[in-house]
Amino acid sequence: MTTHEVAAKFYEYMQQGAFEKIYAELFSEDATSEETPGSDWCTAKGMKEIHEKGKKWAETVEEMYGGTTENLVVAGNYFTCYMTMDFKPKAGERTTMQEIGLYRVKDGKIVSEQFFY
Repeated sequence: MTTHEVAAKFYEYMQQGAFEKIYAELFSEDATSEETPGSDWCTAKGMKEIHEKGKKWAETVEEMYGGTTENLVVAGNYFTCYMTMDFKPKAGERTTMQEIGLYRVKDGKIVSEQFFY
């Protein structure tokens, strides 16, 4: 798939809340996931670590109310999107998190994701 095709599938799956499909179909097995510098979350290398990072984050959430993903912007081998998550962390008040996700595509698969918030 081209970067545009990967981005289109990513957006479609995000609208459906089909996060597992995103990771199963669109990510390379050796992809990396990096959070904003200075965050409490480490960089994950490979799908096993990416899944573990997601599981650890989910364990910090008391309740998820929803979220959004805006239309994607594609440039070269990259695409980016603006996302929100409306949730209540276990140790805090309900909040809406805003972030930008930057994704790099190589050989038809996402090979890296980086988040800015």
